[in-house]
Amino acid sequence: MPLQLFEDAMGDPRNARFLAAAADLAYYSQAEGESKFRDELGLAGRLASVGNTQAWIATNDDHIVVAFRGTEKPTGIEGLKDWLLTNAMNLLVVPEGRLGTDLAAAGVGARFHQGFVAAIGEIWPPVLSGVEEEMAKAERPLWVTGHSLGGALALFAAWLFTRKMINVHQIYTFGAPMIGNQIAIDAFNRDFKGKLFRYTNQPDPVPRLPMYSLLANEFVHCEEERLLDTGAENPTDSLVKNMAKDAVEKALSISLMDNIWNSVVGGIAAHGMDNYRKLLG
Repeated sequence: MPLQLFEDAMGDPRNARFLAAAADLAYYSQAEGESKFRDELGLAGRLASVGNTQAWIATNDDHIVVAFRGTEKPTGIEGLKDWLLTNAMNLLVVPEGRLGTDLAAAGVGARFHQGFVAAIGEIWPPVLSGVEEEMAKAERPLWVTGHSLGGALALFAAWLFTRKMINVHQIYTFGAPMIGNQIAIDAFNRDFKGKLFRYTNQPDPVPRLPMYSLLANEFVHCEEERLLDTGAENPTDSLVKNMAKDAVEKALSISLMDNIWNSVVGGIAAHGMDNYRKLLG
């Protein structure tokens, strides 16, 4: 059966399969991606790319899909290391700059991952203009998705769309890390109640990150989690339980970061988008 989106079905597995495919195709270049989106999903896609951050705006007569890419084609996750481990305790910040006001709307005390805020700030202007252009042609349900770091950017984009009075129909993320503290995430949960579906593969270590969340619970996840492969173990869990107390009381040492990173690398197969698509059926 061909992949389809079902507008009236909230959190439907068929929508998850369609948007998982879109999140997977978001890794392709313009030359390859246009034919992939057309042939696999029946969407006309165009690429927005700024620096190392990219998103696809893919449309047909009935839907608009925005799919954010992670750091690289998911045959490796070395690109995640700087984002999720380096200076982990200093990554929760009050947003500043051009997006600061929109993100500050999450409430007093809301803090967000510094690197993710910088990345969405780069790609946001062409993504917003592309969606506004499509909405001017014809208003259609807007779906937002992404895998890995792309899932984090999808959450930020959904929030920013609503600040621009653009309704987000549904959001699906796959293997996404955490993006903010409890106050920030409470606001996201309120705004997107019944619209946000966060898919997590149980042995995938990336949704346990950024690293500081493993130790002091400063970062938290949005609802609603859809857990896959529930019988498997996560490689980071036992390691962190054994090390967390000393790390919090002393310091996040280089050796601790290396040990956690080694466990993340050990879970690379579980993080791949191909694995998520297989589990979704």
